[in-house]
Amino acid sequence: MHILWRAAILSLFTYSPSFAAVYTDFAQLPAKTYDYIVIGAGTAGNVLANRLTEDPMVNVLVLEAGGSDEGVLLSIIPFLATSATPNTPFDWNYTVAPQEALDSRVFAYNRGKIVGGSSSINGLFHHYGSSDDYDKLANITGDPGWSWQKMKKYVYKHEIFNPGLNSTRKYIARKHGTDGMTSIGLPTYPWKIDDLVLAATKELPDDFPFNQDNSGGDNVLGVGWVESSIKDGKRSSSSTSYLRDAINRPNLAVLIQHQAMKLIRSAVRGNLTSGSKPTFSGVSLSIGPGAPVYQVEARREIILSAGAIGTPQLLLLSGVGTKAELEVHGIKPLLELPVGQNLVDHPMSFVTFTAAQSLDTLDPLFTDPAARQAALDRWMVTHDGPFANTLGNQLGFLRLPHNASIFDSEADPASGPKAGHWEMIFNNFWMGGGPNQSFITSYVALVAPSSRGFVKLATSNPFDKPIIDPKFLTTPFDKFAIREAFRGVKRFFRAKAFSGYVLAPYGSSNAETDEEIDELMRQTVSTAAHTVGTSAMSDDHTGSGVVDSKLRVKGANGLRIVDASVWPFVPCAHTQGPTYLIAERAADIIKEEYKSWTG
Repeated sequence: MHILWRAAILSLFTYSPSFAAVYTDFAQLPAKTYDYIVIGAGTAGNVLANRLTEDPMVNVLVLEAGGSDEGVLLSIIPFLATSATPNTPFDWNYTVAPQEALDSRVFAYNRGKIVGGSSSINGLFHHYGSSDDYDKLANITGDPGWSWQKMKKYVYKHEIFNPGLNSTRKYIARKHGTDGMTSIGLPTYPWKIDDLVLAATKELPDDFPFNQDNSGGDNVLGVGWVESSIKDGKRSSSSTSYLRDAINRPNLAVLIQHQAMKLIRSAVRGNLTSGSKPTFSGVSLSIGPGAPVYQVEARREIILSAGAIGTPQLLLLSGVGTKAELEVHGIKPLLELPVGQNLVDHPMSFVTFTAAQSLDTLDPLFTDPAARQAALDRWMVTHDGPFANTLGNQLGFLRLPHNASIFDSEADPASGPKAGHWEMIFNNFWMGGGPNQSFITSYVALVAPSSRGFVKLATSNPFDKPIIDPKFLTTPFDKFAIREAFRGVKRFFRAKAFSGYVLAPYGSSNAETDEEIDELMRQTVSTAAHTVGTSAMSDDHTGSGVVDSKLRVKGANGLRIVDASVWPFVPCAHTQGPTYLIAERAADIIKEEYKSWTG
C-alpha cells in the first residue's frame, strides 16, 4: 500500500494485551542454561516452544532477533498483510542479488523479523501441499514418517478450522482439524468476482476444474476457495496460537530483540560425548553491533528455527559450511556441509485486467483515503469488512499439459502427478491503479520451479545481511512454465462468465508472443517469499544434504534444524502450512529421542 497509509497504521500500537514471560533484557532471564535453546520465535520455533514445554521437567529458551507482534496492526489486520513489508521494523529488509535472468533487477526479499516470524507478516494463505510432496520427501530421506499417510495426522493437531457462515461446498470437513492450535478459516467478506470465478470453472472444467478443498493431500489441483490463518477477522500466527498458549509456563522463557551471532562449540555436553563430531552447546547473542555480547548454554540441543535465510547464515558464521566459502571470510571450518546451497522459491508475477465499474472492485482502498479509513474504522469496531479478508478469495493449482513440448527436453520438477506446476490467485483490485479505475488481477506463480540459488555470507559480521540469490527463471523449464502459466490465466479470464465484467488485459499484460511474455516476466517476476532448501534434508547415510531424516545436522552433536530450510524442494503450497507440519513432527521426534535422557 501507499507509504503514507502504512505510516499512519505504523503509529497505532495499542490493540491487544501484552504477553507475560517475554524478556527484552538479557539480565532478566531466569537462567543462562536451558535444556533446549530455540533460535527464532517464528513459524516453527513457536511450535517447538509449545510442544517441548508440555513436559514440565524440560525448560526451553527461545531467542528472537525481532520485536513483539503485540499491537502491530500491520500484522493483525489480514488485508494489510502486504504493508507489513518491506522497509518496516518487522522485516529483515533483505534484497536479492541482481537476477541474471531478470535483466539484473534487484528487489525486496521479505522475511519476518518479529515474534511469529513470517507467520506474522505473510499473506496468511494456508495450505499443506500435495501428498506427492510428502511422499517425495519420504523417498529422499528414506524415512516413511515424512509420507503424507504419516504426516496428515499433524494437520489435525495443528488446525482449528472455522468454516464460518455460508461455507457450503467451500471445504471438506474430514480434511481439517478442529482441536488444534492455529485458527484457519474461509473468506468472510464476499467479492462480486467470486461467483464469476466459480462460473468459469463450470464453463472450463477440463482445464480449470473446481476443487472444493485444495488445502492438501491427494487432491490439490483445480480452483477453489482460499483458506487462511485468520480468526475473528484477525491474523492467527504461531505467536497468537502456539506461543500464547504456552507463554505462562514456568519452564519457558522468550528473549526478544536479541540476535544470535554464533554457535559455540564444546567437547562434552551432559552424558553425550562428542567422539569425532563437533558438539555445539552455546549461543552468543547481542542486541546489535557494538553492544555487549552474551552467551547461553544448552544441556541437550540448540535448535535452529531462524528460517531459510537466517539458519544458513548462522551456520556459516559458526564454521558449518563449505571450506572454500568459510575461508574467504576468515572463519575456521568445523564441518563440511552444503549450507546455503539449493535455495528454491516460487517466482511470481501478475496479470492485470481492466474491469467494469459494476464489478465493485476494491481499488478505492488503494486510491481513496476516505475509503481506506472507512474500512479501517469498520474493522476496529467489528473486525469484519474488507480488511478482515486476506488478499484473495479463490486460487488454483494447475499443471502443464502432460504432452507440453518442454518435457521433450526437460524433466518434470513437480513432486508427482498430483502436484501442480503453477498457481493463480485472484484479486478484486490492482495495487498499481489510479483514482476511478477498476481492475482485476491474477497473481501467477511457479510452484514447481527447477531453478536453484543460494545464500552466502557477504562478510563475517553477523549483523551484515547475507547475499541472497534465488536465480529465478534460470532454467528452460521455468521460463517455459511461467510463460504458459501467464497464458493460462488469460485463457481463464476469456471464459464467458467474465463477459462484460473483466474487459481486457491492461498495459503490458497484453503480451502475446513468447518474446513479449518473456520480456514482461523479466520486468515483473519477484518472490512469493516461499523460500526453502538452504539446509536440505536427505537420508541418513549419504554425504548430500545438511540434516538427516531426524533433522539433526550431519556430523554434529547437539544441533538440529527445524524450519522451512530443511525442505529439499519447494512444495506445491504456501509454505507456512508445510512448515507447521515439519515442526509438529520434529517436536515428536525430539521428545522420543530424549525420553530416557539423563543429562
